[in-house]
Amino acid sequence: MIKGNAVGLRAIERSDLPQLMEWRNRPEYRRYFREYRELGFEHQNNWFEKIVIGDMRTIMFAIVELSSGKLLGACGLCYIDWINKNADFSIYIGADNLYIDELYAYDAAITMARYGFDELGLHRLWAEIYDFDEQKKMLFQSLGFSLDGCFRQNHWSEGKWHDSLFYSLLKHELEPLV
Repeated sequence: MIKGNAVGLRAIERSDLPQLMEWRNRPEYRRYFREYRELGFEHQNNWFEKIVIGDMRTIMFAIVELSSGKLLGACGLCYIDWINKNADFSIYIGADNLYIDELYAYDAAITMARYGFDELGLHRLWAEIYDFDEQKKMLFQSLGFSLDGCFRQNHWSEGKWHDSLFYSLLKHELEPLV
């Protein structure tokens, strides 16, 4: 387990899948994810087998509360480019309908970024979010991510087009925060 101040990041276990699927299927959460469909157990199991276990370009974590061990959410480094040393940064807190908060999400994000930079030797973390995801915008700003660009009207949701916003954080930009 990789320990932060309030959370730990551990391997996702098969026993986590029903809870993670429940959180991912919440319409109020699903609107923020690339996978827009409701997931069934077969989808969740395929994701676990092919991506979590089988894809060397993805490292996913369960976020757990250190004091209790309670499952809080998931985060990961996806689409890892080992040559150019960058990865897509993914995170959400499902417990207690938090999605993104100032305690657990922030601590998990710092912990995962340190892991990516210090343990994996990555140089850059990036993320694509949609323009209506105010909570992730605030999280990325608090972590020192920069807005790199915008794909205009790239995402259809709730009856209208939305922009995809691309953020990134370089290794040296995290150092002042930790």
